[in-house]
Amino acid sequence: MAAADSHAQSALSSDAKLAISINDVEKEIRKEPKDEFDYSQRSQWLRAAVLGANDGLVSTASLMMGVGAVRQDSKAMIISGFAGLVAGACSMAIGEFVSVYSQLDVEMAQMKRENQRESINEESKKENLPNPIQAAAASSLSFSIGAMMPLLGASFIKEYKVRMGVVAVISSFALLVFGMVGAVLGKGPVVRSCVRVLFGGWLAMAITFGLTKLIGGIGL
Repeated sequence: MAAADSHAQSALSSDAKLAISINDVEKEIRKEPKDEFDYSQRSQWLRAAVLGANDGLVSTASLMMGVGAVRQDSKAMIISGFAGLVAGACSMAIGEFVSVYSQLDVEMAQMKRENQRESINEESKKENLPNPIQAAAASSLSFSIGAMMPLLGASFIKEYKVRMGVVAVISSFALLVFGMVGAVLGKGPVVRSCVRVLFGGWLAMAITFGLTKLIGGIGL
């Protein structure tokens, strides 16, 4: 009799353990999946930073190549490059601030038009709104960083042909780096991004150099 009771208690214990195990499995299944990082949240500052860096690099390098097409002294190239850096950084900051602020006004107006039942999500929606100051600072800083690449490359080289070659090489390398960084942070195709940025920069520098050389050659 005692053996039967012991067997029954053992069976009940096994059933209880099995039930607990099944419950644990069900809880794991019912668990919500972990939130994955939303790469779209990076789009606000990433777009401004990558755009600013590329603009700073391409515009300053193109400006310096254009000046170098008609003037061989390093002083003219450096001064024009520095002026392009300051003017471009200010322009990028102001333009990005105005643009993003306009976008913010539109999105705030849209939030006010939403019906009352969605008001519980208002705080989370506000967190995802564009930040004009952040975008302006990112654009200005990244533009300056991009512009400093060719400017520093030309600052210590007196020989004209070597200086032009260094500006072109440094600019090309920096374009590849910026294209790669933008693709990695945004989880995009690295090779395609690098090629697109590189050829775009080359085209801008070639057009600026060629047209400036043409205008300088005919004396206008």
